[in-house]
Amino acid sequence: MPRNTERSREIFERAVGYLPGGVNSPVRSFRGVGGDPIVVASGAGSKLRDVDGNEYTDYCGSWGPLILGHAAPDVVSAVQEAASRGLTFGVATEGEATLARLVCEAMPSMQLVRFVNSGTEATMSAIRVARGFTGRSKIVKFDGCYHGHSDGLLVQAGSGVATLSLPDSAGVPESYAAETLLAPYNDLDALTEVFEHYGSEIAAVIVEPVAANMGVVPPLEGFLEGVRTLCDDNGSLLIFDEVITGFRVGLGGFQGAAGITPDLTCLGKVVGGGMPVGAYGGRADVMQLIAPLGPVYQAGTLSGNPLTVAAGIATLTALQRPGFYEELDRKTTALLDGITNVGMRLEVDLVLNSVASLFTVFFGTIAPVDYTTARTADAQRYARFFHALLDRGVYFPPSQFEACFVSAAHTDADIAQTLGAIEESLVESR
Repeated sequence: MPRNTERSREIFERAVGYLPGGVNSPVRSFRGVGGDPIVVASGAGSKLRDVDGNEYTDYCGSWGPLILGHAAPDVVSAVQEAASRGLTFGVATEGEATLARLVCEAMPSMQLVRFVNSGTEATMSAIRVARGFTGRSKIVKFDGCYHGHSDGLLVQAGSGVATLSLPDSAGVPESYAAETLLAPYNDLDALTEVFEHYGSEIAAVIVEPVAANMGVVPPLEGFLEGVRTLCDDNGSLLIFDEVITGFRVGLGGFQGAAGITPDLTCLGKVVGGGMPVGAYGGRADVMQLIAPLGPVYQAGTLSGNPLTVAAGIATLTALQRPGFYEELDRKTTALLDGITNVGMRLEVDLVLNSVASLFTVFFGTIAPVDYTTARTADAQRYARFFHALLDRGVYFPPSQFEACFVSAAHTDADIAQTLGAIEESLVESR
């Protein structure tokens, strides 16, 4: 059932003449799955509509922030009202304090918070604070975890980097990369060995508590607790990158569900309700090093801008409604159980990794626990599956190494339609 894609193709070909690869973020180019990217015209609820008039049930959700769905009425109204008063001031506003209170109340580990404009800014700034607090220079990250595109973190970064088969990025000086130490995700023995060699030099360990940029890979039992202990024993800070999981798995993020307290937390995505945003925060004694209170400098004219703040307040207020996460979990479970049953009935080798409303379909027999096992999945089969779904009006991420997201806007009818499309697509993509 071919789609009309003439106008999308025309716009993309025009964009290639002005934008590198025709896009402003690599994964949008569809290089991971082949074919021409769609060009979106609008979104509403669970649906995307492209410039050719094709409609898709969307499980990408702008890579996670649209937990309420596209153009959620309360969020749109809040942004419109804020815009009518001015787009940016570069001066403090009441909304900043309100959103900060909502974030800190939801995540008690964040005694103080600083808003920025992206997840990359948040992780970059949190690492700077950790180095300033400890007086140390080295950072530990895990293979396949992505923490934004700042120089020191583009080492085995997963996600778009994995999709393009690049182990790191050109343009990153070796001296930057040398300050970043690597360990396999979910491997406490390897991390222990890193600390045995470099413990007195390590400022912080940064980790996605649920890896979501090599596909969804949950932590093994005891892994995060072990990371916390190693940091404590060596005087290093623990940074949770909850840019994806924060407010996705619950109001308290994954740390709240797991009962683990990091020293610093990085947020993004949902906090802005779809507007550009990032945030980092944590222990007061650490955060008080940030200017104007201390010597660690970080600033941003558009940080905490009134439009983003308004969207964030409206979103976090909606997430506090009784039963919100229970209903989201119910829908997700229905979808995942359905995919599992279809796969078993068709005798397809597939594995579902999931946490709360995040999930990834891996083609293969191994449930990934780290970057190495994630890369054993059949990415070519995923690409065929992706395009078969697209032709049936379902939009999954255009990369094997990304997460799918269920939103509050998805209906039971959407899930039923999606399961029908998945069954047909699994047959077609054999």
